[in-house]
Amino acid sequence: MEQTNQNRILGEEKISKLLVKFSIPCILSLLISALYNIVDQIFVGNSELGYLGNAATGIVFPILIIAQAFAWCIGDGCAAYLSICQGKKDTQNAHRCIGTGITVTLILSVIMLVLCAIWREPLLRLFGASDQTVGMAVDYFTIVLCFLPAFMLMNMMNAVIRADGSPAVSMASMSLGAILNIILDPVFIFVFKWGIAGAAWATVIGQTVSFIVSTLYFFKTKSFHLKKASFVPQFKIFSNALKLGASSFITQMSIVVISLVCNIMLAKYGSLSIYGQDIPISVISIETKVFTIVINIVVGIVLGGQPILGYNIGAGKMNRVRDTYRMILTATLAVGIVSTLVFEICPQVIINIFGSGNNALYTEYAQRTFRIFLSLVIFTCVIKMSSIFFQAVGKPVMAVVASLTRDIVCFVPLVILIPYVCEINQAGSGINGILFAAPAADLIGMIVAVSLTIHYFRTWEAGESNIPLPVSAVIRPSRKGVIVTIAREHGSCGKRIGQLVAEQMGVTCYYKEMTALAAQESGLAQRFISDINENSPELLRSLYLSTNVVQQAITAQEQIIRKIADNGSCVIVGRAADYVLNEYTDVIRVFIYAPREYRIKRVMEMYGDTMDEGRKNIARSDAARAAYYRNISGRTWGEPHGYHLCIDSSCGVDAAANIICDYINQKI
Repeated sequence: MEQTNQNRILGEEKISKLLVKFSIPCILSLLISALYNIVDQIFVGNSELGYLGNAATGIVFPILIIAQAFAWCIGDGCAAYLSICQGKKDTQNAHRCIGTGITVTLILSVIMLVLCAIWREPLLRLFGASDQTVGMAVDYFTIVLCFLPAFMLMNMMNAVIRADGSPAVSMASMSLGAILNIILDPVFIFVFKWGIAGAAWATVIGQTVSFIVSTLYFFKTKSFHLKKASFVPQFKIFSNALKLGASSFITQMSIVVISLVCNIMLAKYGSLSIYGQDIPISVISIETKVFTIVINIVVGIVLGGQPILGYNIGAGKMNRVRDTYRMILTATLAVGIVSTLVFEICPQVIINIFGSGNNALYTEYAQRTFRIFLSLVIFTCVIKMSSIFFQAVGKPVMAVVASLTRDIVCFVPLVILIPYVCEINQAGSGINGILFAAPAADLIGMIVAVSLTIHYFRTWEAGESNIPLPVSAVIRPSRKGVIVTIAREHGSCGKRIGQLVAEQMGVTCYYKEMTALAAQESGLAQRFISDINENSPELLRSLYLSTNVVQQAITAQEQIIRKIADNGSCVIVGRAADYVLNEYTDVIRVFIYAPREYRIKRVMEMYGDTMDEGRKNIARSDAARAAYYRNISGRTWGEPHGYHLCIDSSCGVDAAANIICDYINQKI
């Protein structure tokens, strides 16, 4: 009832009201998270350490992002898996997945700690440390590294806490740590004169307090309860969470790649210029932090729109999807315009916050960086918004293309090529050439993002008509008895065999009726539910199946399958019903297969395909079914040990149906 009411709100409530309600907590949470790194640089930059101190902390930042990438991948994956388990009312797998996630995060953090401790200085030099900054970078990194397990576990746990229905606790945990960091930074740096070590201690104390608050929450969770056995790794279950968290990992690691390449170029060309190696790296480090604030606001806005987009795309309410997109785009453009004006008109106001205003070369390069490097930040905002939008509406390939085109495909080559060309033409100008890589990448990325968006909406409009609900879209009265589930290869006549079995048993065969019933129960569109496999892209299939909107449809189907089974004896074709009814005792699980040539012939007869079309459609359909089954079960589709009967339907549909019925009679 609660879920139905939530769906009604998402499908009917005023969009602007919903967007404000969902976006503000997301924005605040992301901004609080960003404070940890920004606060250190503000106080360090205004101390006697100046821009060299900022360069040192900026060099450590990408390494911490690697740790955060793993933590967010596991945390966001476990959080998404918890949400799926909540929809299925699955209380068993959720705690095992989360417990495994905590164990794996702890192990990874210890491995990273050891590896980074061993190769500490070479790693820092790789990310741009010079002879002047490497000492400070080592001091800062050593302290932060000792508390890496607390940092990673805190990030992992907070994602789960939000999914458990306690976003306020997650925000309180992060806020408390950030406030402590803000208080302790000036005390340790200016009063105790601890320098960059003081900034590190302030950071880790704040993170540790956040970790403790998050840990305490796990003793009073709402929808799951951890036991000792929960922490024993269950990798079959945990693999599903990893797939769900893959997008977070890709996003974070792209930041690492950009930072690494950019710092290498800054060190190389900076040393050939009047600025030296340290000024450019220091400037880019504060630019990155300021840029993060802008992007976090945009990300918070579009994340707030995710549940609205997800539900309405599934429900087929395209007008609400368009209206939500327009509002998100308008807000994104507003953030981008304000940011651009600030960076172009008064960059010094931002620069002064981070200190080192008495160094003329530093000030000169910092102003130039903000005015050139961030000149098209409005495009960057739209690209990031578009990527998350595509993820929300179940288009992960478009999401990855929109994101990686700007960050990896364009920026990385351009930040290598442009300064090289500039340096050849004029010695010492390569360091300025680096700054033009960002707007060039933004322009190309914007063209790609806009093209993808136009294509998406046009494609939807071209196929917007809905499949009418079958007349028989009701659960028919039945009797207590055997439930037969039939999984089948494409072209093996599994549906027809299921119908024949149902006729002999005198019960109902459910096929497309399941999608109609799921649509009625959930408010999602029948066409959307029915076409999950058909819409599954060949690339990033697991990522597509992990999107919120697709998971809504999967959950709706599974609830209907259980409801049909609870009603009594029947035959259910497809939709991984054999796994969904895993805990039911009166289930006969059947897998129908046939030689490829036989199936191609059947597909040609049924759908009018050519031989080549039939071969391709069989391969695509079977791959989609296998991915769907693996996504929800963690098992291999068609594995003989998972079924009571595996039948080659080339013996004939009647013969196959008789084999199933004979088996049922023997079992009874």
